[in-house]
Amino acid sequence: MKHTITHADRADKALNHLYPGAGRRQLARLFDDGAVRINGRRAHKGDRVAPGDELELAQSPTTAEERRPIADPALPLAVLCERTDLIVVDKPAGVPSQPLRAGERGTIANALAHRYPECAALGDDPRDGGLVHRLDIGTSGALIAARTPAAYRALRDAFAAGQIEKQYLALTCGTPSARACDAPLVQRGKRVAVDHAEGLAAYTELEVERATATHARVRCVARTGRMHQIRAHLAYLGAPIAGDARYGGAPLADDPGF
Repeated sequence: MKHTITHADRADKALNHLYPGAGRRQLARLFDDGAVRINGRRAHKGDRVAPGDELELAQSPTTAEERRPIADPALPLAVLCERTDLIVVDKPAGVPSQPLRAGERGTIANALAHRYPECAALGDDPRDGGLVHRLDIGTSGALIAARTPAAYRALRDAFAAGQIEKQYLALTCGTPSARACDAPLVQRGKRVAVDHAEGLAAYTELEVERATATHARVRCVARTGRMHQIRAHLAYLGAPIAGDARYGGAPLADDPGF
C-alpha cells in the first residue's frame, strides 16, 4: 500500500497520521520488521519525510477491533478470585498472557474473552483483554484482569504508582551474590542486559529461603516492572534461574536438597 506524504514530519508520526486507529505499538513493529519504506528505501521511526515522498507499507495495519482477543474455549481458566469488577487467574507456564497479532488464539486473554466477554473490550492496547499486567510465557503466577472500565483504570494507576507488590519464587543455579539489585536494564533483541549508561532504572529485592550447594529458592520482589527484570537481575548476581538458557541457567538435575 502506497501513500504520498503531504507535509514534513517524522516517519512514525506521518504513519500514525495515516492510520490513527492502528496504535503506536503496532506501527512501531512495522518499522522494526522492515515493512515501511520511503522512496523505496527501508524507513526507521526517526527518519524525516518531506512533501511528495512516497511511503510504502508491505502490510496494512490491523484495526483495533481486529486486534481484540478472540473468544477461545479451548484453554481452561484456573480462577483464583472472581468479583464483579475483576478476575484473578492462575497462568500456567508455557501459555502467553495475550496475543501478539490479530487472530492469535491460545492465550489467557483469549480464554478470558470466552468466559468473561466484557473483558475483551477493556485495555489501553486492544490485545489486553482486560489484563492490567502480563507475565512472560515461561512464568506461572497470578494475573489480574478488569471487568469494568473503572476497575481497569484504577488497577493500571495502582501498578503505575507502585501500590501493588509482586512476589515471585525462583529456583536458581547457585545463590545470588546480593540481597537486592538496582542494575539498570535495556532491551536488546530478545534479551535484557544490564547497561549503566543507557539502561532504565530497575530494582529487585531478593530473599534466599533455602539453599543447597548447587541451587537456591529465592523470593523476589520486583519494585519496578521492566521486561525480564528478575531473570536478568538474578543472572547478573551470578544465580540465573534453573532452566533459563537465555540467561545462562543450566537444566535442573535431581537435587535431594529440595
